[in-house]
Amino acid sequence: MGREVSESCVESLLTEMVSSYCTRFYADKPDLAARRIEAIGYQVGHQLSERYTMERPRFSDHLEAIKFICKDFWSELFKKQIDNLKTNHRGTFVLQDNKFRWLSRISVDPSPENTGSAQDPSMDENKAAQATSMHLYFPCGIIRGALSNLGIPCAVSADISNLPASVPLWFV
Repeated sequence: MGREVSESCVESLLTEMVSSYCTRFYADKPDLAARRIEAIGYQVGHQLSERYTMERPRFSDHLEAIKFICKDFWSELFKKQIDNLKTNHRGTFVLQDNKFRWLSRISVDPSPENTGSAQDPSMDENKAAQATSMHLYFPCGIIRGALSNLGIPCAVSADISNLPASVPLWFV
């Protein structure tokens, strides 16, 4: 769709943004850091959906807009369509990406001050899950912003219980 940004640049920007908000700006307030990261994603998604739908007529229903997100919008962002779309026909949609590109190169800092004790490996897993979830606030914000621009106010969350296999995104 015109101008593109290198995927590695976007991944680096996301990593640096999460790092800055979580360790410098809001080190002792992870909830506030998460809200700020999601808000930035919201603005990006809102503007991108405006750009990608400029030449299209407005969508007549929610399902058309969700299909646009799954096929066209997701393809522009991640160079592939969504792998699976499910709905309960009551306003909840689950989009599943089995190889979510922005998480493919995430690693957690193994330095001694960032790891748990040798006796408690669950502490390391918790830190890894928290770091991964912080990286998902941005794409959740992008999707929420895009849907908001399409006239669908919603809440968006990601489920990381199946990592590294897939990242289902929930829309309500």
